Amino acid sequence: GLPVQFLRCPSQRLLDRIIRRYTEVFDACSVYMTHLTDKDKMRLLYTLSVNAHPIVLQIFPGAEGWPFPKYLGSCGRLFVSTSSHPLISLNDSTPEIAADLVYQLLQTIHHLSNNDLNYFFYFTQIDGSTFGTFSDGRLFVRDTSSLGIIDLQNEKSDRDRNIEETDLFSCLSSDCPPILSSCSNITERQNLILVCKNILPYLLSGKFPGSTQQEIDKFIGVCSNNLINDLEAWKISEKLMNILRPWRACDPRFAYRYPECKYS
Repeated sequence: GLPVQFLRCPSQRLLDRIIRRYTEVFDACSVYMTHLTDKDKMRLLYTLSVNAHPIVLQIFPGAEGWPFPKYLGSCGRLFVSTSSHPLISLNDSTPEIAADLVYQLLQTIHHLSNNDLNYFFYFTQIDGSTFGTFSDGRLFVRDTSSLGIIDLQNEKSDRDRNIEETDLFSCLSSDCPPILSSCSNITERQNLILVCKNILPYLLSGKFPGSTQQEIDKFIGVCSNNLINDLEAWKISEKLMNILRPWRACDPRFAYRYPECKYS
């Protein structure tokens, strides 16, 4: 019943992962899940209700390949993670940097929808501060406040729950949430549509030669359309990546893949 996007479509597997990987307790990662005291449980519930971001960073760590910053610790409403630059600060970047950022961005949202653990990460809103980059040029999800998770191992009919449930923490961080659409109606195209509407026009507009820019603008216009289906969305994503791939320079500005790119 917690009114947070992160747990709007919960599964037992996801809840077990939260309990096992919650690091703010003694004997974290215990497989028996008996290590939380009542005080620990209240702290966890409060954190999830006020800001689930530090919980996401703990249970899906970057060291395991997830596109999130490293979690360093928290105390109350304050949490500390590795720093990054918001994507909005790079809107005026060169064509090579813009192409590399968007290529990484499309790879990231594809990974969030298709991964070995069968978790589908979806966004309810995306803007220029949702994603960011580290000093080596790697792109990460910088803000997970609008991120939800659907367990694809659950049957589609089991993904919905009673959205009218409430509890002690229901309206702590904001007004009580509105009635939301069914979890089974959330599809993979949602992330790409939000990216095409709110990020790509600002990063890619007017930066490439005539025919290339026209092709990019055409695909951005199509993938901004809410009427496209999942298959069409990912075909457009693949075509955009193919256009941008030759523009990804191999030099020290992109330390996360240099000098390896010279030998690939």
